[in-house]
Amino acid sequence: MDNFVFRYNAYYNLIMTKLLSRLIFSFISNLVALFAAGHFVEGFIIGAGFPALFLAAGVLVLINIFIRPVLKLVFAPIIILTFGLGTFLVNALIIYLLDIFLVDITITGLKPLFYATLIISFVNILINFSAKRVYK
Repeated sequence: MDNFVFRYNAYYNLIMTKLLSRLIFSFISNLVALFAAGHFVEGFIIGAGFPALFLAAGVLVLINIFIRPVLKLVFAPIIILTFGLGTFLVNALIIYLLDIFLVDITITGLKPLFYATLIISFVNILINFSAKRVYK
């Protein structure tokens, strides 16, 4: 019985460690992506410096955890019909939700939303791809 409890605790600790490291990695990736979007996209404004950037990255991680799966389920037919390009619509909706939830983020129109979504998606894909290559 003690061997079972030890294995269960070790397995639980492994899962929690992976989950926590994935959350931290996602936070850092979103932090870099939001910084890049705020720096390069005119009309995508992150106010009040680094505290607002850290808050935005944390809220974006939470939106990606809790709301993104629901949006992907709702837009699944569009994602399938467009061969995955509908995921860009989901990403744009997530960035728009971030603008709604946070006062410190301002998106002045559809063009800045489009470019910010492109930059944030590209930076996240680039960082995730490079991290997977490092950890293999």
